[in-house]
Amino acid sequence: MHRFILASAVISLSTVLLAGPALAFQCPKLVAQINNEAGNRLDAAANAAKDKAAQAGKLHSEGKHADSVKAAQEGLAMLQK
Repeated sequence: MHRFILASAVISLSTVLLAGPALAFQCPKLVAQINNEAGNRLDAAANAAKDKAAQAGKLHSEGKHADSVKAAQEGLAMLQK
């Protein structure tokens, strides 16, 4: 029984430790995608999306990758409307 608990703990810890770096690589790609799609657009949605991209970049540099991905995804959603 102890081996099962130890194995479960190791697997859970490994999953948590590997999830952060995976999100870290996603942030800059999403920010670049927003900037590419917004391009030279001057409408309100593009400006709001660019603001979200800036926010996502700041969060990424602070190491808050999950929040950064969320902000970038919100920015991309603004461009799709």
